[in-house]
Amino acid sequence: MKNPLKVPLFAALDVDESHVAMSLAQKLAPYVGGFKVGPRLVMRYGDQFIHDLAALGPIFVDNKYHDIPSVVEHSVRATFAAGASFCTVHAAIGMPAMKRLYEVEEELNQQRYFKILAVTVLTSFSENELPVNWMNVSLFDHVKMLAETVVESGLTGLVCSAHEVTQLKEMFPQLYLVTPGIRFLNEGQGDQKRVMSPQKALAAGASALVVGRPLCQASDPVAAAKSYFAALKPS
Repeated sequence: MKNPLKVPLFAALDVDESHVAMSLAQKLAPYVGGFKVGPRLVMRYGDQFIHDLAALGPIFVDNKYHDIPSVVEHSVRATFAAGASFCTVHAAIGMPAMKRLYEVEEELNQQRYFKILAVTVLTSFSENELPVNWMNVSLFDHVKMLAETVVESGLTGLVCSAHEVTQLKEMFPQLYLVTPGIRFLNEGQGDQKRVMSPQKALAAGASALVVGRPLCQASDPVAAAKSYFAALKPS
């Protein structure tokens, strides 16, 4: 199945009300490839909201499932049934669960395009602020180890910082890399620690970018979206 994302950019609808999210999506639709939503909206409005939003473009449900294999599988299936084209799980769920998800992804793609994205290390983490129970290795080594597990399972979708993209692409050219933490230089970082401009992220090898607050909290979201859209055009 062909990837439905015509522009390599997800607008993260980081708002609390469905009518605000739908209004933003309608305005941004001409300039972005799809829309990312997470528990903030999904827990309030459920499947119908995802279904309605999907009329405006491909939907990326970012609930980051992390549980036993059967629970993750059924959560992913439910996300697909709601109308999403992309969803996230944590790469740390382990090999048995991800092998199971590879089979699920293959099955669901017989119906329509669906990509499971395994989250490596959140872009809100920095080198000096990793969880206390993690191994005493570099942040990139954590990303690399998780990516190796994902690739071995058969899955090819990964979420990582743009700072890891070049090395990951060199090691695993088949990966579809989605990168949050995308900002122009004049925009604040917010919660993000490992950030990069859209031009540099694409040049590094990112497959798709995620932009949230620079669009949703802009005084003029449409103008902001146009700026990102222009930055993604081939030179």
